[in-house]
Amino acid sequence: MKRTLGVCYYPEHWPEPQWEEDAARMAALGLTWVRIGEFAWARMEPVPGAYDWGWLDRAIETLGRHGLQVVLGTPTATPPRWMIDRHPDMLAVDAQGRPRGFGSRRHYDFSHRGYRGECTRIVQAMAERYGRNPHVAAWQTDNEYACHDTVLSYSPAALSAFRDWCAQRYQSTDALNRAWGNVFWSMDYDRFDNIGLPNLTVTEANPAHVMAFRRFASDEVVSFNRLQTEIIRRHSDAPIAHNYMGRVTDFDHFDVGADLDIASWDSYPLGFLSDRLEATPDHKRRFVRQGDPDLQAFHHDLYRAVGRGRWWIMEQQPGPVNWAPYNPDPLPGMARLWAWEAFAHGAEAVCYFRWRQAPFAQEQMHAGLLRPDSVAAPAHDEAAQVARELASQPEQGTALADVGLVFDYASAWAWQTQPQGRDFDYFRLVFHIYKGLRRLGLNVDILPPDTADLSGYPLVMAPGVATLSDSLLAALAAHQGQSIIGPRSNAKTIEFATPVPMPPNLPGLNATVMRVESLPPDVPVPLAAGGNLRHWREKLDTTAQVIEQSADGFPALIVAGGLHYLAGWPDDVALDRILTAACHRAGLKTTTLPDGLRQRNSNTHRFWFNYNPDPVEWEGITVPPAGVHWQAL
Repeated sequence: MKRTLGVCYYPEHWPEPQWEEDAARMAALGLTWVRIGEFAWARMEPVPGAYDWGWLDRAIETLGRHGLQVVLGTPTATPPRWMIDRHPDMLAVDAQGRPRGFGSRRHYDFSHRGYRGECTRIVQAMAERYGRNPHVAAWQTDNEYACHDTVLSYSPAALSAFRDWCAQRYQSTDALNRAWGNVFWSMDYDRFDNIGLPNLTVTEANPAHVMAFRRFASDEVVSFNRLQTEIIRRHSDAPIAHNYMGRVTDFDHFDVGADLDIASWDSYPLGFLSDRLEATPDHKRRFVRQGDPDLQAFHHDLYRAVGRGRWWIMEQQPGPVNWAPYNPDPLPGMARLWAWEAFAHGAEAVCYFRWRQAPFAQEQMHAGLLRPDSVAAPAHDEAAQVARELASQPEQGTALADVGLVFDYASAWAWQTQPQGRDFDYFRLVFHIYKGLRRLGLNVDILPPDTADLSGYPLVMAPGVATLSDSLLAALAAHQGQSIIGPRSNAKTIEFATPVPMPPNLPGLNATVMRVESLPPDVPVPLAAGGNLRHWREKLDTTAQVIEQSADGFPALIVAGGLHYLAGWPDDVALDRILTAACHRAGLKTTTLPDGLRQRNSNTHRFWFNYNPDPVEWEGITVPPAGVHWQAL
């Protein structure tokens, strides 16, 4: 697999005579890809129905003349101001009933059929014009679905579409009432047009109603994206991507990815450390200029699964960003390290955001490869170094990992709908397990929740999956290796009821969750062998073999054959012990890596990444601060 670099560029932001120089500098830097167009609807169509393609034609031609390949973005994330005059009810509405206004971006409602018609029109016009352009080598749909909390809308358009979705799913209100348990609190409906949206209720809404709304909202993103991919494919053979984000679970990325050729994501390690990660102050202080050692890798592995093996980084942080609570400058070397870590996890391309820092508008404090005065910023030379190193390395592929880790977007919605404990968060739980695996030097493949074949993985982990699919249950029953399910797995039906037989109801494992408790931060449950359960604990009735037990006498980890059930959320001490023992039973070699040092195997090389501000000595090698080391396998 050939690995390449790219950059995000906005020709409409700069004088046209500057484009030639920019393109020449990009090519000289060793870039291959240039993403353009995703925010330029007002320049493509200044007034309704009057297109201006001349500037975009010339920009694409200029880039192509210098050997650069264009990723052309559809501009539907930023509808022009005149669009609001044509469709004043197209704006999304927040949970408090307030419309989201014009003046930034993503100001549309996925359910508004009039706006979808406008999107059909602009994407059709773009695809017809550029679908066979030799320089347009890939497409991007929209930009960052879900950014700024824009998936869930409580608008009239969403209400109408949700009622139709419910009618199609349940066929009758009697069936819907049974599925949702509406006999409780006299919530029965006798007509679909009586169903409201689950906001502004006196107390919490029916969780089954909330979950149905979450599924509907995700389906709306899927159908909105499919509208664009179907048009593009009628006119172009180039692959289509979407740029997902970090720690966003508002819609099912696997479902969206089924209509795409490539999954990409926008990687901002320092912004995410500050803005989207639970960690101690000491941890955040230690990695403030590097990012968390595992968060980028987790998303690399996740989006490799979403893309069915094909994935990119569409936006890579090059310097300070503008949107986090605090925006430090990366440690020298990190722009190189982040790129190489992506390639080690199988990325085909890493594109830096952006070429030149904007001197105006909302993102003028967001760094680029160039300063606003066109002088090279620090990441410019690091990108050049990566380009030179790529040219000297052989093509590589992704190796099958040691461990399969199941990730399920619907489970994130389930535990947001009914967390039961303030700090029970599905992403946080799965990421905690992932970090534990990485500390032991293991390579991880993330698996979708309908995975039907686990035979390639000596160890499989499935924490917190609210409803285990029939295909995954069958795969677990057939699995010859070790697997650890739980905590809080198989605890809900697809319609968000407590199932009978009671959870976890796993094949060949005689165990029942008698009771659950969520734990305040200062009330851990000690384990007899050391460490604690935190956040969540289940009390089991079981005849299975007990491997771990709480100090108060309840089973914490049980096993039958190779199938384990974990009845709580272990802290780092307990997790390391549990994972090490499971790996030993699975025949996997583990090694406890120094804090901040991580490793990943491709099919030809082993890579080490040092997220520390100091050098690390390990197994006869020295990895410098913010450094990368690799050797052939």
